[in-house]
Amino acid sequence: MERRFVEIEKGLGPQGRIAVVRYDRGDNINALSHQAMRELRDVPRDFEDDLETSVVILTGSAKAFSAGFDLKDPEGRQRDTLAIGERIHRQRLGPKMCKAWQDMEQVTIAAIEGHCVGGGAALVVALDFRTCGRSAHFRIPEVELGMNMSWGSIPRMLALMGPARTKQAVILASDRIGAAEALDWGLVESVVEDGQALPAAMAFAERIARQPPIPVRMSKTTVNRFAYALDDLGSHMDADQNVLTGLTEDYREGTAAFREKRTPAFKGR
Repeated sequence: MERRFVEIEKGLGPQGRIAVVRYDRGDNINALSHQAMRELRDVPRDFEDDLETSVVILTGSAKAFSAGFDLKDPEGRQRDTLAIGERIHRQRLGPKMCKAWQDMEQVTIAAIEGHCVGGGAALVVALDFRTCGRSAHFRIPEVELGMNMSWGSIPRMLALMGPARTKQAVILASDRIGAAEALDWGLVESVVEDGQALPAAMAFAERIARQPPIPVRMSKTTVNRFAYALDDLGSHMDADQNVLTGLTEDYREGTAAFREKRTPAFKGR
């Protein structure tokens, strides 16, 4: 598949063991269209047989990691006309993208500047480490749009932040989580000056790249197997729940209010 929004640069750092993946749509918004998600889903395949790369850094533009799912994407807006089976099939693209990054054998680091919203946040919690600029912020808007938070992200956020902070982040959907809060909550591991997220991620990656590659991969795999062993118990129903909430009046109200830039009035039906 031709890549329009993603670039991969390999052979960086000590012994060429670092790669940088840049996701940039050139609009300082970096929303996740279906095309963009397919490209990001397929990136891990480039590293399946790559024994030379130890660390992969994922970054967005200088002003935005990602604004989340693209509600204006023509392909995405077809969902209301699709049969249930097709809706569920399409809804699984986001979870597959995040799972592909989680399952990479290489250590993964997110370098985040600007906003990291919805699906963008779902993607970065699937990585091993996160560093962000001081002005970066996170938001999980799905509930305010009348839908559930999906893509297998709740178990990952739970592992990072614990139950109360995960509920707060997901349920109080309009609240921004600033960089300092994100660090305090455990959503990110480091905060740096604006514009320095990628250099800081590169410096951290260089430390990892100097370690012996085989035990590094083994260690990551072991930790992930224990940390995510029970994830499927909850996340397997994500797509079904998302399609179900997409049939509600509250979903139509939430997305309409977003487009019209007004406060939604939910009715619980």
